[in-house]
Amino acid sequence: MNAPEMPGPLLRRGPRPLLLHLTLAMLKSRDCIAASANWTGASPPWSATADAALRGALQESLRRDRALLAGIAAYRRHPWRRTLADPPTIWQEGDSRLLDYAPTAPRRAPLLLFVPSLINRAYVLDLAAENSLLRYLAAEGTHPLLLDWGWPGAIERGFSLTDYIAGRLERALAAAGRPVVLVGFCMGGLLALALAQRRPDRVRALALLATPWDFHAAAPERARGLARLLPLLEPALGFNQTLPVDLLQTLFALLDPDAVAAKYRGFARLDPASARAQRFVALEDWLNDGVPLAAPVARETIGGWYGENLPARGRWQVAGLAVAPAALRLPSFVAVPARDRIVPPQSAFPLAEAIPGARLHEPAAGHIGMVAGAGAPLALWQPLLAWIRGLAR
Repeated sequence: MNAPEMPGPLLRRGPRPLLLHLTLAMLKSRDCIAASANWTGASPPWSATADAALRGALQESLRRDRALLAGIAAYRRHPWRRTLADPPTIWQEGDSRLLDYAPTAPRRAPLLLFVPSLINRAYVLDLAAENSLLRYLAAEGTHPLLLDWGWPGAIERGFSLTDYIAGRLERALAAAGRPVVLVGFCMGGLLALALAQRRPDRVRALALLATPWDFHAAAPERARGLARLLPLLEPALGFNQTLPVDLLQTLFALLDPDAVAAKYRGFARLDPASARAQRFVALEDWLNDGVPLAAPVARETIGGWYGENLPARGRWQVAGLAVAPAALRLPSFVAVPARDRIVPPQSAFPLAEAIPGARLHEPAAGHIGMVAGAGAPLALWQPLLAWIRGLAR
């Protein structure tokens, strides 16, 4: 039986929440037209220049709106679907699974455990046969494992970060059978960091990919503003015991209100049969296939991370132990993508600086493009593999 609110087979329903993105586009068009009308009203009624300016604003607004709708329609009717079969499951607890991407790998192969975010599906690291970080690493002689957190059911909806890290993640680490190179992506990097500090006996090395640390480094007022929304989210948290997917997507959209509309306008201009269009659809399907966040974790992350900046202040604790990157004594690799708009580089750099001897890698890529974009092999896959191979020397 499905967990509460768990959807059936994915139907293309993005960009989520659709009404929000259409409303933001409408408001932008309204503001543009209003600004032009105000300027026109300040001019003599016979001003041909003012009249032309207003007509131009109207035409531009209509063009932008048509392009947005065309992009959304093109995305929704695109024939591409992800068809990759999951690799074998070697451990499961609740809906969480540990997936083995190289079950026949020799024991000498470096064992890698990937930890993704709690709010997105894990398969961004295995998006398509020709666009999979995990399958690439397996083909290059490593032994990758992926923790798929799954959909939070009745038990997970009461989980705190301590429950996830000191409980489920630590048990997944034990199921790996031998020490691993622990690799965390985005929010998963913070979980991996805390686990590495707790269990250095089971972690050979640590790689953190686009992982935030100082949540007030880039835009402190924006971060505090997000935390101030918590009381408004409480009815949803109390009713669902989670922060629902569409509310999560709304919070991300508010960080950059025009970003989604802009990329869909761009998609409308692409040849649907092109590799670029297929990558767009694959990534949008993944983005729109989100996972709700357990209510206690939502309160800890929005209030504690964004509001109080507890990690950077040395006050974030897991199972009573402060998470202190300066205390790590592990080989570490920290990737900070230069064009990251989700985790600004200013937020991630302090983590690289705090971990003794960490190798800093700065790919010319974005947050998702670094792991799953067209340039991902050069941006991240190959440098990460080289670092892993270097651990044996």
